[in-house]
Amino acid sequence: MFAARAYMLDISRDKVPTMGTLRLLVDLLAKFDYNQLQLYTEHTFAYSHHRAVWERASPLTAEEVRALDAYCAMHGIELVPNQNSFGHFERWLVNPEYNHLAELPNGGAPLPWGGFKKHPTTLCPTNPESLRFLEGLFDELLPNFESRLFNIGCDETFDLLGNGRSSEAVKSEGEGRVYLEFLRKVAALARARGRRPMFWGDVILRHPELVPELPKDLIALDWGYEGNHPFMSEAEQFSRAGLDFYVCPGTSSWNSLAGRIENMRENMQAAEAAGRRFGAKGFMVTDWGDGGHWQPLVVSLPGLILGGNLAFTGPSANKMNLEEALNGVMGVPLGGTLLRLGTLYLRGGALRANASELFRILANDHGYSRHPGLTDSVLAEVSSVAEGCRHAAAAYAGGAYPNAWAQEIVHVANLVDAACNRRDAGRLRFLREEHDQVWKLRNRPGGMEDSRSKLPRF
Repeated sequence: MFAARAYMLDISRDKVPTMGTLRLLVDLLAKFDYNQLQLYTEHTFAYSHHRAVWERASPLTAEEVRALDAYCAMHGIELVPNQNSFGHFERWLVNPEYNHLAELPNGGAPLPWGGFKKHPTTLCPTNPESLRFLEGLFDELLPNFESRLFNIGCDETFDLLGNGRSSEAVKSEGEGRVYLEFLRKVAALARARGRRPMFWGDVILRHPELVPELPKDLIALDWGYEGNHPFMSEAEQFSRAGLDFYVCPGTSSWNSLAGRIENMRENMQAAEAAGRRFGAKGFMVTDWGDGGHWQPLVVSLPGLILGGNLAFTGPSANKMNLEEALNGVMGVPLGGTLLRLGTLYLRGGALRANASELFRILANDHGYSRHPGLTDSVLAEVSSVAEGCRHAAAAYAGGAYPNAWAQEIVHVANLVDAACNRRDAGRLRFLREEHDQVWKLRNRPGGMEDSRSKLPRF
């Protein structure tokens, strides 16, 4: 059993849940033996002096956070504050009043997987105003939480390449050293406010010689989302440095339409094994919203359930009947239907990292080459399976008392079907209308239009 059994939900990639949905999530976490919850935040807390950043996002207010904090405490869950504090600042830095804080004011950072970041994304670590800005955010955010932990983020600092505002420091000291010094300073801000800082470990792991220099009170969050992620070697580095750390696999729900069930299993099993071997203090299931957060909550359920069981019981959780557990949560016998949809990404051998090929088909309008394994006949077969799943869920999605989980499964099946029949204008038109209907079942209106805009047009 891991001492900390955490779940982190992305509320910054378009989708901010209603308070009712957040309470439902807490109920589920308590049922499956979690004891921590984080809400990944970039711009979706209603900071009083920064309305221009969040006004279209339906953010959480201070009052709502305090109410959620109390609800979590009633259920044995610690609500841990989360505010990314270095990278992933696009929503702020695109605004003229914050652009002076950007490392690359005009954007254009190359991405590890190809292409470029259109907008600036990283705070300038050598600008003293960056720290003063973060101080203001922390002073307003943190008093709403009872937790003494604080996730300061600091992942994927793509802009810190040596050709931005910190170029002289990066060229003379190296990217890793510049990163580490700013991380130290942000951690000190958290510490001064009575919080123990947590941070994502990806950037520092690229500079293994600097890992031993991390302040020993930091909690490293070792994340990776593929079945073959090297959790063993990464966990060993943090353990050898004498750091507390969490292993952080994912639900494999984002950029997938219907989930990637087998990848999720392998990813979580690898994280659990590495965490157990090297003494991780925590196991945190991450649930992201990349690509418009098209997947409804139901797609995350298998990962939520399995992750909680792995964190609490260890490898024996692999023997659990996931279909039966899903049926119990949803209140309808659709666990098998959901799992069937979540394995469709395997058809044709069309495997991609951090996404399903079906998502890529639906999400890309230009410059996309379909994986050769997804032939027309394979797509027709996938479409047929999706149609069968839609019919199974539709039986519970209508009537006087429609089941919300079933409604979401119907939509997931329609997303998959639309990917298989992308040239069908009628399907796409209906999909865009259904997107909004399903969104409103559990989420606030802010971000809905932005999410819908990423769907293909007919």
